[in-house]
Amino acid sequence: MAQDIKADELKQKLDNEDNFLLIDVREPHEHEDFNVGGELIPLGTLPNRLNDFASRKEDEVVVYCRSGQRSGVAKELMERQGFKNVRNLLGGMLDYTDRYGR
Repeated sequence: MAQDIKADELKQKLDNEDNFLLIDVREPHEHEDFNVGGELIPLGTLPNRLNDFASRKEDEVVVYCRSGQRSGVAKELMERQGFKNVRNLLGGMLDYTDRYGR
């Protein structure tokens, strides 16, 4: 099980343009309001989309939502499907925007 990620580490990874899969599990209206470039896959649709990423099961995956709750569920779901390096953004976009703004 991969270690979760904090806002400062995610910001650094984004600034460095690191290679990882970034997934936003919020709803479309939340994503439109503010996002950090993650692919929008609302949590309710994630199980049906996991085959799209089957080739990336060994890659680092960061999932995020508003507070870290839904993305925590997404992490567990992905790990049960064989993803090896899934990290949940602790505190979600609330913590990220508190630190870095929109």
